[in-house]
This record gives sequence, C-alpha cells and structure tokens, in this order.
Amino acid sequence: MANTSTTELLEALAAEIGESVYIDIAKWHLYLSDAKLHTTVAEKLYPLITAKGISEDKVIAALESIPVKIGGGRKEIYLIDLLPLQCQVTLVDIVEKYQREI
Repeated sequence: MANTSTTELLEALAAEIGESVYIDIAKWHLYLSDAKLHTTVAEKLYPLITAKGISEDKVIAALESIPVKIGGGRKEIYLIDLLPLQCQVTLVDIVEKYQREI
C-alpha cells in the first residue's frame, strides 16, 4: 500500500469500514456501506492516518462529529451513539492497520 494514491487509499479504507462496521438499531445491524456512511467516515479518519496520529480518543472524536439524519431528516444523532462498542474497536483496528501500511 506504500505506493497507492490518496484516492485509492480512501476507497480501500471506505470499503473495509463499510463491510466491517455497522449501526445497531433495535438489534438490527446496518453496515455503514448500506447506510452510505462509509466514505464520510473514511474521509474524517484519513487525516489521522496520514498524520500518524491514531488514538482511540481521536477516532471517537471523529465519530462524534458525524451527524446521522433519522426520521426523514427530522432529527440527527451522532454516529458514535449508533455504533456498538465492538464496532468502535473494529474501526480503531482498521485505522491502525492502514496507518502501519502507508
């Protein structure tokens, strides 16, 4: 992955996030790719990867800054509030893996 372009890295990161991380609503799992949130998450986390500044706190802060519209846009809930703890851990692991590989 050392010679990949920014676009390719973002696409790969978004794809892995989309397939591995899900929103849990009433015990239903909606993967971020199905919710069309995987690219947004990847774009928020990419600067952390390139700056070699990954920490769980920074990933959580990024998730806290991503609003998710519900009820046809009548309300917004931040993504952090929709992810189970295991998905947060998975997301940190994915980001750390990408940081090691670039």
